[in-house]
Amino acid sequence: MDTPGSRPDWLVEATIGELSEAMASGKATSVGIVMAYLERIAKYDREGPCLNTVLEINPDAVQIAEALDAERGRTGPRGPLHGIPVLIKDNIDTRDKMHTSAGSVALADSYAPEDSFVAAKLRQAGAVILGKANMTEWANFMTRDMPAGYSSRGGQVLCPYGPGKFTCGGSSSGSGAAVAANLVTAAIGTETSGSILSPATANSVVGIKPTVGLVSRRGIIPIMTSQDTAGPLARTVSDAATVLGAVAGVDEGDPATLTSTGKAHSDYTQFLVKDALKGSRLGVPRECYARLDQEQLALMESLIERLRAEGATVVDPVELPEVKELTDNTAMLYEFKPALNAYLSKLAPHVPVHTLRELIQFNARDPQRMLRYGQVLFTAVDEKSGNLTDPEYIRSRARDVELSRARGIDRVVNSFRLDALVVPGNFGAGISARAGYPSVCVPGGYVQSGQPLGLTFTGLAYSEPVLIGLAHAFEQATKLRRPPDLDRQA
Repeated sequence: MDTPGSRPDWLVEATIGELSEAMASGKATSVGIVMAYLERIAKYDREGPCLNTVLEINPDAVQIAEALDAERGRTGPRGPLHGIPVLIKDNIDTRDKMHTSAGSVALADSYAPEDSFVAAKLRQAGAVILGKANMTEWANFMTRDMPAGYSSRGGQVLCPYGPGKFTCGGSSSGSGAAVAANLVTAAIGTETSGSILSPATANSVVGIKPTVGLVSRRGIIPIMTSQDTAGPLARTVSDAATVLGAVAGVDEGDPATLTSTGKAHSDYTQFLVKDALKGSRLGVPRECYARLDQEQLALMESLIERLRAEGATVVDPVELPEVKELTDNTAMLYEFKPALNAYLSKLAPHVPVHTLRELIQFNARDPQRMLRYGQVLFTAVDEKSGNLTDPEYIRSRARDVELSRARGIDRVVNSFRLDALVVPGNFGAGISARAGYPSVCVPGGYVQSGQPLGLTFTGLAYSEPVLIGLAHAFEQATKLRRPPDLDRQA
């Protein structure tokens, strides 16, 4: 690997494996990698196209990298991410000198007392937590009209493929855009319904939305207990698989992870099978293609043909009408209030809000800054009881599970003996989110304007090994990703 001087451009498209090899051989250090990324952040995130993806830099990042370099020299790497810089979405707790605010000014002075499970696992694997990524405020569950990537604390994230022209996706906007722009090696996002898959497709990166329960939610500002999960965003399937293995696992502090006992893997790179598409059976639910424009549809049709050329049996179409039936967010409205109140109640006394109602009132006192797009979802949620005994909630949640699982993905996958469903970008995110099932989005190319579109593989619970294999095989066969030209975008 070419690492001349302090020039940061050698990092462009560098993988975890390449960086690890460079550090092992002495051609690079974690300190040098961190500094090079910081130079790129200064050049492209704060100057040039001003992508605005990084909300906060970890003031200890360089010292942590220095300590990891010394540790490597003494005892070797502690894990697969030793010395690798990673960004964390701003709704994930870290115990260091960085805030956790969900992009809101209301929590601008809030410091978490301890690491989230995800942050702790990253440190155990040797990662350098480089900083916090900007995001759609409150993970886009504050109002109905907020643009993807906007927050009152951080401002607007821009897509590196067309700043101000193309959407950056949400709500893990900063995580996806920073990885795409080579401002960090990999990042952690969170998803309730589309918030990893959306920025993955919008920024031409790989996003893994895990099965709910594979990655602990402890220490993550919640939206919906039954659907929330965290997952990696990276430039390659291999890098995303490496990060997933580092953060997956059972956490006694999160009951959902108990279901992953015996199903979580510490190394998902073992499933990177280059010929995984050969002999696979893939279903195409055309209900997920209805919102594509003609150019996007033509691109997807070419990708489906490529899957066939690589040896997959494509069943087209498979009917999944439940996609259109799962339109209301009643269960989400009910679950948000008790989950958020539980998180806010534990914040330090100096933080100005400790309940959803106090948050609504805080925002109302400074509408010009806090309510640029309103808070209609907040006010709708506050009207709910918050105790989850309401018949409306119980029936809604039961309907979501029935439609998304037994009558939805389970039925189609089992009936047609499928390995996965194939959908465009995040257009099938809703049904897999309601089911709590995994998806892997991989770059699928670009339309004539240069806007990216991803190809997403979705499967049954804990089918990450299969999905990662399929995504890797597609990626290696097509190699469609290209880095954005940030100098031209400036």
